[in-house]
Order: sequence, then structure tokens, then C-alpha cells
Amino acid sequence: MHSATNSAPLWQPSNQRINESNMMAFARQVQSELGLSFTNYDELQQWSITEPEQFWRQVWQFTDIRATQPWQQVLDQATQFPGAKWFTGAKLNFAENLLRNRSDKTALICRLENGSRTTLSYAQLYQQVSACAAALRIKGVKTGDRVAGFMPNIAETVVAMLATTSIGAIWSSCSPDFGINGVMDRFGQIEPKVLFGCDGYFYNGKTIDSLPRLREICNNIASIETLVVVPVSCADPSIEAFPKEILWSDFLVPDSPELCFEQLPFDHPLYIMYSSGTTGVPKCIVHSAGGSLIQHLKEQQLHVDLKPDDCLFFYSTCGWMMWNWLVSGLASQATLLLYDGSPFYPDAKALIDIAEQESVSIFGTSAKYISALEKAGVAPRKTHNLSHLKTLLSTGSPLSQESFRYVYREIKGDLCLASISGGTDILSCFVLGNPCLPVWEGEIQCRGLGMAVEIWDDQGTPVTEQKGELVCTKPFPSAPIYFWNDPNNKKYLAAYFATYPGIWAQGDYGEITAHNGVIIHGRSDAVLNPGGVRIGTAEIYRQVEKLPEVVDSLCIGQTWEDDVRVVLFVVLREGIALTESLQQTIRSTIRQETTPRHVPAKIVAVKDIPRTISGKIVELAVRKVVHGETVTNTDALANPQALELFKDLPELQI
Repeated sequence: MHSATNSAPLWQPSNQRINESNMMAFARQVQSELGLSFTNYDELQQWSITEPEQFWRQVWQFTDIRATQPWQQVLDQATQFPGAKWFTGAKLNFAENLLRNRSDKTALICRLENGSRTTLSYAQLYQQVSACAAALRIKGVKTGDRVAGFMPNIAETVVAMLATTSIGAIWSSCSPDFGINGVMDRFGQIEPKVLFGCDGYFYNGKTIDSLPRLREICNNIASIETLVVVPVSCADPSIEAFPKEILWSDFLVPDSPELCFEQLPFDHPLYIMYSSGTTGVPKCIVHSAGGSLIQHLKEQQLHVDLKPDDCLFFYSTCGWMMWNWLVSGLASQATLLLYDGSPFYPDAKALIDIAEQESVSIFGTSAKYISALEKAGVAPRKTHNLSHLKTLLSTGSPLSQESFRYVYREIKGDLCLASISGGTDILSCFVLGNPCLPVWEGEIQCRGLGMAVEIWDDQGTPVTEQKGELVCTKPFPSAPIYFWNDPNNKKYLAAYFATYPGIWAQGDYGEITAHNGVIIHGRSDAVLNPGGVRIGTAEIYRQVEKLPEVVDSLCIGQTWEDDVRVVLFVVLREGIALTESLQQTIRSTIRQETTPRHVPAKIVAVKDIPRTISGKIVELAVRKVVHGETVTNTDALANPQALELFKDLPELQI
């Protein structure tokens, strides 16, 4: 049962909040500049995709993008999607736009799991970036070179990224919890000249030493000429025996000259991101400086309502795209809260404590975290002062209806709960929140401005209120510019444009609701197909998450007797057994809220569910194991040993 049948939204913004929002300020600018007025968001969104040149020009103006050379043309209409050219002629620098504030205002608050807290003002951040950029130039880094980070989510990572991009070099990062093969699969392809790495990091009460892996990376990637070691877990790590290594403090150039921002084309490469790599070698996805900048500014200022007096937090590692998204908040002159460590150490309310202490106004996390908070019985509304909190962002996987209800019941009643969905592929969102719209249970609020998102059926026909493929029918600035080492764009075109030529297919299975919101039902490649009926896995997870006995779950389709049968794996709360009675409860809960086709033929209890390092469950990898196929690149997983739990299960032989 979808929320379209519900009679009232969970949250409705006040008139004051709507009128004071950046979204309304933008609409007023459009009216003033172009004489256009819109009676609702749907009209504004429709104009943004019908008149992309007008729209993106207005976004550039509203967000005050800094460029030394103006653009001559917003969109080259002669170029078809993919390959559209945006803001041709413009010259700008990504880092310069993020460092527009040079005052004593706090730019970064950095918290570590061990209790450490440091801050950097915008002026101090600028000085450190200047010192790091000067050092990179001394080491021979120039425009187009790659610089990599094997780093935790700390201030030095932000400094290194900004220094790299100020030169016009390309930044790429992994978090230090990646296995050595996962790092090699990524950095080995792009051949960085300089590597920034930490000596260690803290997670779940433990101190993990990173130096052995750092040295192995350097020994295996010949292009790395310098390893900059950032002390995190030890004040004075020993590096004398390793000629490529230099400590962060020795690397920086004190009293460096004025920071020089290289002025580069709008589509100059900025970041190299990676596909998950659980079903093959990761694809190296190259994103542009201008496209990432304007898309993030649009999303953060208009859809998230980010303002300079906000404190923005997103729980992320440097191996997940949400880190790159978070750091762009500097361009809106907000204060960013960085946290590195387990979100549940020393207890389940660890991040809520920090949100209260730092007066976080926009809190970003994963759907899994919100579900885990509820299972742990955390009720911040009763225990914490979250008066500053105005927006809660959730991504990584679809947010269940139960989690929507939990947020308003136990976290805060007056809150914009913005479930958002996009991906590493676009370094941003297709569908996301809106401070001016109501929140309906189980629904993402809207399609993004400038994003021509539709749901298509198998015949390629747009549909509403029924499930299908999420596509984008028109170009947008944050599409990848290319894949690294991909002659003739062969892998790029196959990844997004093979299903519908000239149309971006995201690989998500979703629907547009009666409220013009969106529900994501899971990944298209994980869609179940029993008896030829397509079922999104998220439809099943939404029901299973309601049950207090179940901590986690994963669903696959198993080939069985010339058909596909639905198999549900569950991780149960400690002390709970998978009895016939519990199986019946699970099945009846699923059947009651979905259809008989959704009900699993087999339910199997397992000790753990394999996930990527960014927290996404890996249905395809589990399906391969169940069918006796080999899974490569398990270093992309946070817990690769969990895959062993799915081999040769006797329950699946009958």
C-alpha cells in the first residue's frame, strides 16, 4: 500500500518557512529577470527542463558562481545527450568557488571517534590550502595530473582536495578501510603522482594502522612519486626508512605565496569516482569541475535550503560520493561538520550527541542508519535538544515507510525529511527534497530542478503511478564527461545509454506517485522476476524492516525449476530463532502490504549481510554465490567474509 492512499502528509512546511526559503527567493529572481511566475513547484520544475538554457543561467546567477571569463553559450544544442557541452567559453576554478569566504567564520568542525575536536576558520582553511598547493607545485603537480587520498574524513583531506583542484589537477579518494586490492583496482588505473594517506584511524573503539597498506600501495603503483603521511592515530609516526614519504607538517610550504587558482574550462576534469566494483573492475567515472559545482549549488541551496548560517553534516567516508557533495557546502559559506569513526560508538546515540553539541541544522545519513536507530530504541525527541535541526537527509537505499514514521514520532515533528536518490554516476541526485513541499510517507518529495526524470515501462513509454525504469531524457551538467581509459566512450555508452539510445537509464526501478513524488523500488539489475512479474527488492525490505525481530535483510531471485523464486535472507536480533511462527509472520506481513508474488518461497537466517564500504547491500554478489558463480573484487566490500555465509546453503537445495 503506497502513501498515495494516505489522507494527510507527515509534515507540511509553514508559510514562513516557504517564504524564507532559497527556493522561493529563486522563483522571485526568475520572475524579476524573466517575467515568469509559477503557481507551484511542478510548474517551476517543468520550466527548468523545457527551457534548460534559461534555467541554468538563472542558477549560475543565483548561486553567484565565480568565473574570470564569462560563458558564451549555456548549452550547445548541436550536441546530443550524451556529450552535451555546458557553459562553453567560461573559465573558472572549483576550489576558488569553495574558498570565496576568507573570514574568521568557522568553515570546518572536525570530530573523531576518540573524542578529538578541532576547527578551521575559512581564513585558516585558505592558508592551509595555499601551503599545500605550493608544496604540490614544488613536487611537479600540474593541471591534469592525478592526486589521490587514502584518507579519513578529516580537515586535511579537504585541504588536499582543494589544493589539488586549485592547480587543476584531478582528485580521487578512497577511505582507509578499503582493502589493498580495492585500492589497487582504483588508484592503479588512474596513476596518481602524489598520494595523501593517514598513519591510522579510529573505528568502533579500535585503532587501525594504515601505514603498511600505504607502503604496499606505493610499492605497487609506480606513478606515485610522493607519499604525504597525515598523523591521525599517532602524533609522530615513524617514516625515516621510506624515501617517498614526508610528514604533512614537513610537506606544507609555510609563508607560501598567494594561492594561484588556475582558470580552466567549465568541463575541466575535477574528480575521478568509482563504480562499486562488486561485479568487475570498478569503472573510473570522471566528473567536471563546472558541472559538479553548479549541480551541487543548485541542490544544496534550492533543494536543501542551505544558507551561510547553517551547520551541514553528512555521515560519510571519503570513498563515498556524499563526501564530495558535502564538501561543496563550502561554496555556500556554511559550516561543515566532519566526523570520522563508527556512527554507533560508544553507543547508538553517538551522532545524535554530536548533532546536539554542534547545533547541526542539516543532518545527512543513510536509510540503514535511521532503521538501526529505531531498532536500538533511540528516541532523540525525548533525550536531546535538536531545536537547530531543520532538515534530515537520507540516502544510500530507499527509506522505508516505517522509518518515515519513526523520524516524526521519535526524532522531531517539525522537520523536512528529505529522502534523496542519485548516485556516483552523476555525483548528485535525480530525485530529492524540497523545503516548500509536504512530506508524504514513503515518498521522495520531488524530481530535481533541471533533471528531466521520467519512469518508463518496458516499451519506453512514460508512466505514472506504475513501476518502471528511471530515466533522464535531457542533458544535465553533472553527467560524467567520460570514463578514464575508455576508448571511444565504449564503456560509458554501454553503462547508461544501452537500454534506450540517447536516453540516460540510471538502473533504478521506481514510480512517480499521485503527489508527483517518487518511490524507488530498488536497483533494476536486482529486480526479482517470479513468474515474469517484476518486483523491486525495496518493496520487500520495507515490510521486513517493520518487524522488531529482524535486524537486516537481503533478497534475491534464485533460478528454480525453469522459473525464479524469491529468497529472503534475514539477520535476526540476538536470541531470536527463525521458527515456523516467525517465518509465517514475515510472510503474512509481506503479503498483507504487497502481493502474493512478493512473498518469499524461502526464508533463511544468516549471521551477516554483505555490504559495500558505503553501506549498500550487494544483492548481485549474493545471487552469484547462491548460483555457484565466482565473485571478484570482494575488496569493495566492508565485510567480504559475509559472502561465505551464502555458499552451499542446504535450505536452497530443496
